[in-house]
Amino acid sequence: MANNKVTALAKAQNTGFLTLANTDFGGMMADELEGLDLSFERIKIPSAGSTVFEVPGENDDTDTVKEFSAVILHHHTLNAFYKTKYTGGSNPPDCGSFDGVYGEGDPSGECKKCPLNQYGTADEGKGKACKNRRRIYVLREGEVFPLLLSLPTGSLKEFTKYIKRLLSKGKKSNSVVTRFSLKKATNQGGVVYSQAQFIIDRILTPQEQKLIDALTEQVKAYSRRVAFDAEGASTVDFSVDAETGEVIEPLGRNANV
Repeated sequence: MANNKVTALAKAQNTGFLTLANTDFGGMMADELEGLDLSFERIKIPSAGSTVFEVPGENDDTDTVKEFSAVILHHHTLNAFYKTKYTGGSNPPDCGSFDGVYGEGDPSGECKKCPLNQYGTADEGKGKACKNRRRIYVLREGEVFPLLLSLPTGSLKEFTKYIKRLLSKGKKSNSVVTRFSLKKATNQGGVVYSQAQFIIDRILTPQEQKLIDALTEQVKAYSRRVAFDAEGASTVDFSVDAETGEVIEPLGRNANV
C-alpha cells in the first residue's frame, strides 16, 4: 500500500506544469536553435466563422479542437504594414511594431499618430492599412514548449475584457490556466468570422507559478526575435467607435455554435 501511494504521488508530481522543473527552456533554445530562425508552432483561428481551432498534432499533423486550456505566458501587440498585398511567408512588413507604440521601417514613427493606423485606410473596406493583431504565447499542461496564437482584430475586445477581469481579481494572465474557445460572430456588413473567447479554468498552484514565472521571462526575451511569418491578415471589417477607436460588438446576428 505504501509503495502504491509513493507511485501515485510521483505521477501527480509529473503532471500539469510541474514537468517544467526538469526542463531548461533557455538552454534548449540556445542549443537547438543556434543559427536557425526562431519560430513557434502555431494555434490557428480559421476564417468564415468556424468554431474549432487548428492545433499542432503528432507527427506534423494538425488537429481540430473546440477548446483548449493553457497558461498565457506572454502577450504583446503586433502591427504590420505591407505596401503590397501580403501573400504569406516570412517576408517582413515594410513597417512593423512589436509593441504597438513605435513602428520601425517605412514610414516608421508613433503608431498612434500614423495615418496608416487609422480606420478607413485599408485598400478595401473600412479597416486599417496597418494590421493590428496580438500575439499570445501559451503553454498547455504536460508540455514544455510554448505555442503561438495570433489574435485578429475581431477578438481583441474580448481579450481586453478578459485581461481586465483577471486584473480586477488581482490576477495576471500567467497566474491562471485559461480556457480558449471560439464563437461565430457577424459584423455589420454581414461577414461571418470567428471570435475567440476566454474564461478562467483554474488558478495555478504556488509550485506551478514559480516555474511559469521563470518560463515567462525567457519567452519575453525570445518573443521579439520571432519573425512576422504566417500572421495572415483579417479581411473582415468592423464597426468602430468614432471617439475611442474601439471595435464595436457585432450587432444582433451573433450566434454561438
